[in-house]
Formats: sequence, C-alpha cells, structure tokens
Amino acid sequence: MKLMHDVDLTSLNTFGLKAKASCVAVVESEEDLPKVAALPEFSREDVLWLGGGSNILLMGDYDGLVVRMCNKGIRELSRSDGLVYVEAQAGEVWHDFVLKTLESGLSGLENLSLIPGTVGASPVQNIGAYGVEVKDVIHSVRCFDLDTQSFVVLGNDDCRFAYRESLFKQEGKGRYVITSVVFALKEQFIPNVRYGDLAAVLEEKCAGREATAKDVSDAVCTIRMSKLPDPKVLGNVGSFFKNPVVGQETADKLAGQYPDMPRYPQADGTVKLAAGWLIDQCRLKGFQIGGAAVHEKQALVLVNKNHACAEDVRLLAEHICREVREKFGVTLFAEPNWLPEKLYRK
Repeated sequence: MKLMHDVDLTSLNTFGLKAKASCVAVVESEEDLPKVAALPEFSREDVLWLGGGSNILLMGDYDGLVVRMCNKGIRELSRSDGLVYVEAQAGEVWHDFVLKTLESGLSGLENLSLIPGTVGASPVQNIGAYGVEVKDVIHSVRCFDLDTQSFVVLGNDDCRFAYRESLFKQEGKGRYVITSVVFALKEQFIPNVRYGDLAAVLEEKCAGREATAKDVSDAVCTIRMSKLPDPKVLGNVGSFFKNPVVGQETADKLAGQYPDMPRYPQADGTVKLAAGWLIDQCRLKGFQIGGAAVHEKQALVLVNKNHACAEDVRLLAEHICREVREKFGVTLFAEPNWLPEKLYRK
C-alpha cells in the first residue's frame, strides 16, 4: 500500500475539476484493505473510494482520506450450462475488461462497451447502455465489510440492483468496499440490438453477414464516439442526468402534448423518459455558464469547456433542472456523486 500526502486530484476525475486531497492511499491488493482501515487518517464517514473518477464531481478539496482501488487481474473461474464465470478485480479499466472478454469469445458485455470507469464501480451505479444493465450479467460481488472487518461475497439478489441504483449506493454505502466482481457471460452469442439506432448501425457495419458480439461492441463504440466527447479531450462524466421514470398518467399526458417524445414502458407500469430529449427540447444544447456547458451534440452530457469550476457545474445543472421542470413538470436527478456532498446545495 502506498500513502501520499497533498495530492492533486485534477487528473483523477474525468470532468477535470481542480481539487486536492490531503491524503491518498493506493490499494494494489485486497489484502491492503485492513491496513487502510487501520490508518489514523481513516474515517468511514469521510473516506472517498476512488476508481476511474468518471462518476464524481469534486466540488472542493477533499480533507478526508482518498483510497484509489488499483488492484488488477482477470481470471476464468468455471463453465456451466453455456455460461462462463469470469472474475475481474475492482481496479481493472471497464472497457479494457469488456474487450478482453470479447477476445475470449464470450458475450454479454458488448452493449456496455466504452463506458468509462472501473470494474469495481460498475455494480455501484448498475451501469447500463443500449438495453443492457450490468446487473444482467453479474453473478456475485466480493467486498471487504468494514463492519466485520472481513471479506464477504454478495450474490446478485443481495446487491439490490435497480435503475442506476444498488445496495452500494443505499444501505451498504460506507460499509462494503468492492474488491472484485464475478460475471456470468455466455459462450453462445445472442444479440440485443433493440435499443436506439444500434440495429441500423450494426446492419451497415455487417453488410448482410451475421453479426458477432465484437460487431455489436464496435457499433456501440461508433455511436458513443459520435455523440459523446472523449473525457481526455473534453472533460465530462458521461450521461449527467438519469432518465426520469414517471407514472403512466403523466407519460400519456406528455405524449398528448409531444407525440414524438421517446417513451420506454417499464415492467412495473411506469414509463422511462429520455432525459437528453427533454433537455434538447428546452433548446439547451451549447448553453454555457462559466466554463461548464451542455454538449453541442448530446444534451445529456455536460462538459468542461473552459476551465470550469465547481460552481459553474452546480449552476448549470440547476438551470437545466429548472428549465425541464417548468416545461414538462418532470424532475431530473444527476447521475454523478457530488463530493464533498455538503458543498453541493441541492
């Protein structure tokens, strides 16, 4: 375990907000975690567990301990009934892991290609894209339980997955540190291309031949790169707002006013709306406050256009929420975590 003091976090968060940490511990093995918990700088209430920094907004310097999960490793555990169980350590880069599974002839993660972040962060947010959520392929999650100071394995049901939610964001927040994830992947490829324009892009790429999982991954990457800016070039955290879920009555009323509004009926009778479409209808593409702006190609993405500060991001996000609420009566909620939370006035 490495321990560093007065560390610049600007390059460790993909939005590129300037911030420093008083102390950073780098974890390269799960065996380091009991040592981290024993540090005098460690406080469960204040510690920041940092992966790829793609789902956080640093609203100021971080006075508490920052722990970077940098443990690496991928291994196949077993095969059974057409499924291959693969374990990946929390510090693995998500997209790199997806590509390695595809190279091994496995499928299940192709729709989740090019999502920024690490493997360890994927269950926390229950990341999803193009009709697939990571909960669909997670078998179990290994964690260090800070309550018992021991390692535990949580099954899929134990993780209480929901849309962009999980046990790790709710009751288990501050208790469970994810060290690795086991995925149940398929030997036989069954495409899922029903979402958005994925089928059309895939058909163009394959030109009549049968598509592979790698083809789907390539199509997803093509679409994402055409709409989403590279955070290495233009700071961002990907989709900034969750797609709002409303009741059937509200959805029907809005559809009467806006017949072309995208709607996605859910199994529980609610309807998911497209946050990007709602923001776009408010004519906010390109809208800028200070150095923070709504991306000109994708309204769901906010970008660090010109040395944005935390206040720029806060004001821009609140402006967008206000405009959407006034026009549609729908409330938007941000996907990334605002840290430290006390500095974000909701």
